[in-house]
Order: sequence, then structure tokens, then C-alpha cells
Amino acid sequence: MAAHARGFGVQFGVLRALIVRDALMRFGHENLGFFWVILEPLMFAGGVAVLWTVLDHTHGRVPTVTFALTGYLMITLLRHIAGASNRILSRNLGLRFHATIKPLDIYLARALLESLGCLAAFFVAYIPLTTLGVIDPMRDPLLAMGGYALQVWFCVGFGLIMAALSETSDVMERVLPVTMYLTLPLTGIFTMQSWLPAKAQSILAWSPMVNTVEMLRNGMFSADVTTMWDAWFVVWWCFAQTVVGLMLFDYVRRRVDM
Repeated sequence: MAAHARGFGVQFGVLRALIVRDALMRFGHENLGFFWVILEPLMFAGGVAVLWTVLDHTHGRVPTVTFALTGYLMITLLRHIAGASNRILSRNLGLRFHATIKPLDIYLARALLESLGCLAAFFVAYIPLTTLGVIDPMRDPLLAMGGYALQVWFCVGFGLIMAALSETSDVMERVLPVTMYLTLPLTGIFTMQSWLPAKAQSILAWSPMVNTVEMLRNGMFSADVTTMWDAWFVVWWCFAQTVVGLMLFDYVRRRVDM
């Protein structure tokens, strides 16, 4: 038991050190430094929310600012984790000389940095907006954060697969950004399921991200806003995706080592 606890402590220390290293490399010591991890997604979501409010784009009982904040922060999380996964093994090969650093540690540290940054950005916006009465408090915080946690799991599993594929072909590095834009209608960030025709609802119900976004919004919006999601579907999808991702990641790791 003591050996396991000691090993866990070492692993936690490695992840913490890698997160600090990634944050310093990405944001540096000058200007706002670490605060950019919070401000980047916040400015992205805030700009769209202000634009929609000025243009008076209303969605019935759905609050526009909250709708924009939830949708765009979820897509930012996916975009950042998927983007960070590109050739992450070969680009960080020098770290492998440290015996305590495993390839998966490098990836998980980057994914955790992005996940915590987006969550921090959400609360940096949510707390003052709620205090000022711009948006209503969360109806069900546990449900909302459960949706976000499932989104993190989905993004981590997706990123594992992308990390492995990007090491096998240079084409993937170019194809991934284009694919991300083309699949935006399948993410559910621009619409609610209840707004769509029945046929479109049945198609988008197979998208894990549509379910996580609807789950987050169910916890954020009032009870009279209709949402459609299935948490168990997302759990099974993420589990299968993670298993496939870990297998591919381990296979590619051996190729990179050679």
C-alpha cells in the first residue's frame, strides 16, 4: 500500500510539473502570463455573446448570453485538446529522457491544462454575470458540471486517437483543422435539439458532444427549457473511444521510440 501511495505521489508530481511547464511555454512569464489560459476562451465566448445580444438574436426562453457561453466554451475545449494532440509525442521527445515521465503523462498534462483553463474561464464569466443579474444562477450545478466532465472525457479520448494518427501521417496535421470546422453542425453548440425537426434530432442524438452540450445546458437553464440528452450513451462512447485511443497511442509510442 505504501509503495502504491508513493508511486501515486510521484505520478501526481510529474503531472503537476508538466502542467506548469506547458503553461510557461505557451503563455510565458511576461504580460498576463498564466491568465491567458483563462482569458483566451473567455474573450471568444464573450465576443459572440455580446454580438448576439446587440443584434437581438433571441431564442425564446433560452438566455442568449448563457447559450453562447456554454456552447463556445465546450467547442473551445474540444479545439484546444485536439489541437494540442497533434504530433505531441515527436514534439516532446526530449522529455522522454526523464525516467519518471511517460508519454501518456505528457498528453494528460496538456489535456488537464486546457480542461482547467476552460473551466476557470467559465466561472470567471459566470460569477460576475450572475452577480450583476445578466444571467440566472445554475438550476442544477451538479448536472451542469457532470456534462462538462463527460465533455472532458470525450475530448481526451478523441485527442488520444488524433495524437496517434498525427504521428503516422503528416496529412492528419492539415486535415484536422478543416475537419473540426466541417463538423461544427454536429456539435450542438449552435442549436438546441428541441428546435430541430424529428429527423435531425434522431441523427444528432448519435453525436456524443450534442449530448454533453445539452446536458450542460439542462443544468444551466430553467426547467421550462426542453433539453434532450443521454448520459449513459456518452459514457459508453467515451469508454470505447478511450480504449481504442490508448491502444493506438501505445502502438505509435513504440514506433516513435524506434
